[in-house]
Amino acid sequence: MTDETSSISTLPDRFQEECAVFGIYGTPEASVLTALGLHALQHRGQEATGIVSTNGREYFAHRGIGHVGENFDANAGHLDKLKGHAAIGHNRYSTTGKPEIRNIQPFISELAFGGFSLAHNGNLTNADRLRQSLVETGSLMQSTTDTEVIVHLVARSHQNTPSQRIVDTLKQLEGAWSLVALCPDGLIGVRDPHGVRPLVLGKIGEAFVLASETCALDIIGASYIRDLEPGEMVLINDDGLTSLKPFARVQSRFCVFEYIYFARPDSQVEGRGVYEARKNIGRELAREAMVKADIVVPVPDSGVPAALGFAEEAGLPFELGIIRNHYVGRTFIQPTDTGRQTGVKLKHNANMATVNGKSVILVDDSIVRGTTSMKIVAMMRNAGAREVHMRIASPPTTHPCFYGVDTPDRDKLIAAKMDAASIAKEIGADSVAFISMDGLYRSLGITSGRNAQSPEFCDACFSGEYPIKPQTVTSGKSAVIETS
Repeated sequence: MTDETSSISTLPDRFQEECAVFGIYGTPEASVLTALGLHALQHRGQEATGIVSTNGREYFAHRGIGHVGENFDANAGHLDKLKGHAAIGHNRYSTTGKPEIRNIQPFISELAFGGFSLAHNGNLTNADRLRQSLVETGSLMQSTTDTEVIVHLVARSHQNTPSQRIVDTLKQLEGAWSLVALCPDGLIGVRDPHGVRPLVLGKIGEAFVLASETCALDIIGASYIRDLEPGEMVLINDDGLTSLKPFARVQSRFCVFEYIYFARPDSQVEGRGVYEARKNIGRELAREAMVKADIVVPVPDSGVPAALGFAEEAGLPFELGIIRNHYVGRTFIQPTDTGRQTGVKLKHNANMATVNGKSVILVDDSIVRGTTSMKIVAMMRNAGAREVHMRIASPPTTHPCFYGVDTPDRDKLIAAKMDAASIAKEIGADSVAFISMDGLYRSLGITSGRNAQSPEFCDACFSGEYPIKPQTVTSGKSAVIETS
């Protein structure tokens, strides 16, 4: 196996998680509750984590590579050092480069107005241009992330208050973002005008909470108030909560892939329960692409709700024909050919007694490169499956995401090069079918299907219609910019 082939074999074969943010104001347990919230949001970023807290005068920080539990051990006293009544936290999945300490959020800086800490989920599509301008005029960059661009712009703003500086900065940004910040004005939360990335508001006692998903509210016993609106900024301090709408109004384009894969099934996003949405997608998929079979098998874990809906609609048995090993190390090293070839078996193994001699419908959330699907189909064949039909709970993924999700280049996306029949042949399945775009929208309660002139969601990874125009690097001098 050549070095080139080796590197390709280890590339991720599904959309990688984005990042998670959490913020809380008004409780002496701010850091403890932030750590718990980040635990609930671990699925959104598993490479690094951090918390910054404040008592209004001083700022305290702890950040590290790895999971939340690895970095915030109560027995080690990490949380005892994070004093104060307010805190923000971040779980990170980096899209380029290594998960270096210098890139771990929340960032913390001492600016002209005092302390400033920032955590960000999303991607600035004009980050490269902004960064070049900042560097050329004297800014010293300490990281390779687009989030640091925001910090420098806030520092350079000539507005009077920290919150006014943040608004001034955000009006210069293009892309998708949900962010939380600590400053002398209090705790700030804001979503980009299109509302691509999620951010919810809750309350526990007298303390207000901001989080990427409602599951983070549930774990600390906070009540859900509402989702922040696209383009909304909230300022939380001792005076309570103030809502601002500082941006020009544009059409909301929430990321539809939150319903398909990213969000935890027990979360509520944009007024919809994720678990029920995924079951509805499975039901619609069964109506569109039924095939004669004996059992329906999910590719765990993300394919489970859609497979349940598919089985109910089709009137077929739902079976766990693949068992997932939840204890595989996040950074498991496969240095040999044998290790690479058995990599999928470390995470998934066929339940032979269930699939042997059966015609199987495999339900998964998406196909990206196709390499994992190929191995899963082969696993079913080796376990004795008579037929293997793949049904995918999303339309064909034909375009990369530029809004904070790690996706391959378009030439690496199998559906950008092949139709369903060709994909089936490539991965060794008897058939492959995807839910249609209209079917996806119907499953989310939009009975008329997708409005081609004004879609409700950002579905650019399927349609190629980007609500915010991606920008390309124009100078060879540019550093690599990582999304946050």
